[in-house]
Amino acid sequence: MQWDDWFGLQHVPVIDVRSEAEFEQGHFPGAINLPLFANQERHQVGKIYKQQGRQEAILKGLEFVGSKMHKLAQTALQIQQNHQLRLYCWRGGMRSQSMAWLFEQVGIQSSPLIGGYKTFRQWVLNQFSKKYHLKIVGGETGSRKTEVLHALQGLGEQIIDLEGFASHKGSAFGALEGLPQPTTEQFENNLALWLCQLDSERCIWVEDESSLIGTVHLPNELFKQIQQAPLYCLKVPKNQRVIHLVQSYGHFSKAQLAFAIQRIEKRIGKVVMQQALLALQEGDLAQVASLALTYYDKAYAAQLAKRTSPIYPLAVETSLAPWQVAQMLRELPA
Repeated sequence: MQWDDWFGLQHVPVIDVRSEAEFEQGHFPGAINLPLFANQERHQVGKIYKQQGRQEAILKGLEFVGSKMHKLAQTALQIQQNHQLRLYCWRGGMRSQSMAWLFEQVGIQSSPLIGGYKTFRQWVLNQFSKKYHLKIVGGETGSRKTEVLHALQGLGEQIIDLEGFASHKGSAFGALEGLPQPTTEQFENNLALWLCQLDSERCIWVEDESSLIGTVHLPNELFKQIQQAPLYCLKVPKNQRVIHLVQSYGHFSKAQLAFAIQRIEKRIGKVVMQQALLALQEGDLAQVASLALTYYDKAYAAQLAKRTSPIYPLAVETSLAPWQVAQMLRELPA
């Protein structure tokens, strides 16, 4: 089945029949891994194919699969909806064809994706080269940009929550939640599927980010568009940003916060780092945040200085809620 038709069956569960390692590297969002071959089995079949040929590889594959057929079919029956499944392997070859045959024997109509996951990945990368009407929410650390972004969504605006997709808040302190980050490939897959559901004729709000969020790299083509889009820079007093940072990170243990502080030693300098660690031990979290901002504010100023796109500053009063700031952003020039 071609991509457009296959993707159109959104109510039908998706089965990824590739190995666990392939699936972990990247997969269709929401897919369920039901591997025909385990990691080591796939390696052996591939090795035999290269050294002895296709027929010997097929025989070895049958040896592996024979004992699993009952379990594979039983699992598929538990997953199917209305006797239907979508499925794919790497290129839409023997693995997906074999599984489609097996599922057919137990009354499941399956729809293999022609070209497999490789075709899906080509589609994913194509999404990032499309032109989007982006507006960037910027501001120094602690400006509540993410909250404002979601407030924009609450007002009916389209957004891309890059930090949400990356499971990271984008700084040395961004991994304190302990959430596992997706691979860059999976991040791209999830992001592309979100993008394709947005109206490209309307503006899309995005938080200002560097090209790296934790361990996840932004797609180059999309990052270029972010850099070239107009930036709406929230101007929030430092003391208010300190309060917000304490509220956001104050519940973490001293050990966790100390580790994050030590990670930025080369950026803030040994003296400032020691001052921050001492303040942390004394329970003065406001001082810790203030010291960290000495680095982050300078870094953001340098980042802004490199931008060639229009920058629209927006002074934010301390009493304003995120939804009020979002409303003000909507009224600024396009």
